[in-house]
Amino acid sequence: MRGKTIEEGPPLRPPRDHGDRLAGGVTIAAVLLVCASAFTVAGSVARSVQGALSVTDNLTISVLLLNVALTLLGWRRYRALKQEVALRRAAEARASELATSDPLTGLLNRRALGESGARLVETSLGQRRPVAMLMIDLDHFKSVNDLHGHLAGDQLLRAASAAIVAPLPPHALAARLGGDEFACAFAFDPDQPAAVDHVADAILARIAEPFLIGGVEARIGASMGIARTEAGCRTVDTLMRRSDIALYAAKRAGRNQRAWFDASMERELELRNEIELGLRAGIPSGRIVPWFEPQIDLATGALTGFELLARWDHPDHGIIEPAAFIPIAEESGLIGELSMSVMRAGIEEARHWDPSLLLSVNISPSQMRDAWLAQKIVKLLTETSFPAERLEVEITEAALFENLGLAASIVASLKNQRIRVALDDFGTGYSSLTHLRTLPLDRIKIDRSFVLRMTEDAEAAALVRLIVSLAQGLDVPVLAEGVETGEIAAMLTAIGCTMGQGWHFGRPAPARTTRALLAGRGLLSAASPIARDGEVVAMRQRRRKRA
Repeated sequence: MRGKTIEEGPPLRPPRDHGDRLAGGVTIAAVLLVCASAFTVAGSVARSVQGALSVTDNLTISVLLLNVALTLLGWRRYRALKQEVALRRAAEARASELATSDPLTGLLNRRALGESGARLVETSLGQRRPVAMLMIDLDHFKSVNDLHGHLAGDQLLRAASAAIVAPLPPHALAARLGGDEFACAFAFDPDQPAAVDHVADAILARIAEPFLIGGVEARIGASMGIARTEAGCRTVDTLMRRSDIALYAAKRAGRNQRAWFDASMERELELRNEIELGLRAGIPSGRIVPWFEPQIDLATGALTGFELLARWDHPDHGIIEPAAFIPIAEESGLIGELSMSVMRAGIEEARHWDPSLLLSVNISPSQMRDAWLAQKIVKLLTETSFPAERLEVEITEAALFENLGLAASIVASLKNQRIRVALDDFGTGYSSLTHLRTLPLDRIKIDRSFVLRMTEDAEAAALVRLIVSLAQGLDVPVLAEGVETGEIAAMLTAIGCTMGQGWHFGRPAPARTTRALLAGRGLLSAASPIARDGEVVAMRQRRRKRA
């Protein structure tokens, strides 16, 4: 059962036929017979009074006519009740269709897939045949829907559903689960498991072909997750859950591909959910804490500032590196809240540093889609009384040029408030020289992947020299990330790179360690917590000496 198309139309009513005209004629005849009976009775009574006809004969005739009339009226009522029953049955049939089918594509809906899938699994397992479940999500459908409108989107969904159904074997189930997500289920020969791959590849190939929607060519793709019945997976609910997990893995791997479920995917998803739940609780409670990586003037060795980094101070697992939770924060929409929380904590620390030191903060690509980002940062600076000129916002090359118009507006707003702007991970994207010239950048940061390979890879060294030369031509300072050895630092200094950061100068450290470092160099203000603690200790020592 794959469902059938449900056409929209006027309210349900049984079709008119010749019986309707007959019923109308019978009603008229019954009314006439009643009138004739009344006339006959009146005439019979009058003639009986005159002695021309007996009253009994006249009453017999009248009763006969009345019986015929009542019979005809009863039949007319029966006809009306029959039509009412037919109308109710038609309404129930339509309600049943709407309850089990998707009105747009005519495929089964989620509820019907669960019911029909349960029967399919039960029957197939009894025949010792496995069942495959294919979970399909259309790639880039939202772009088509936003660009060409919802009507075109509906037409594309109908066309995509036809492309999905066409390669399926007989007696397969096909459903639209909602939005641009579909599912298929069918039994297959256990001796020919490759048959499932052939069906899956055929579906992906059909969806990858261009669709002509309203005279416009639309190109989309699809990601697919596949699961099959086996030990531990003998219900349709488990099949759907596993195929959905595999679909998530296929989308993370780059979309427009398929992935079979395996147990590691489930463990990974459970870990991801655990991290997401931990972040939702940890961000408001201050568990995401600031760490600081020093930035150095390569010519003099002087400390010029710090890059603000995030670490998760987990109550059970200790300090967790950002690579374990930042991607999940991005996917779950928590990155904005996380970033502003860490930025606030970092600024509170930097308020006690020497005024010559800068604080560099990273902005995620998703934050660059927020038209109010600059206003949020300015509000934070106002609330913390931190000088705007001491803050540097780092924007990745990919995020900057993903939506250049919005990014340029954000950069201009930041610059108007005297906030510095740096282009991060330079060399990994597709920057245009024209764009670099027009954007008011204060610094370019060379990606660490190139800097780390300078001593071993001549091409990487040449690329770093090219970037430094380009920045010098644009009169923009350059900072190299990933400076982990003295040899790399010397090579950077030789080609004119002015600043660097990396393990050669110091690893990222928590706030307390950073305060101690600054205190040792005399770069803490008198109002800082560690300076106040130091004064208290010194006073106590002087008192002890006097005593």
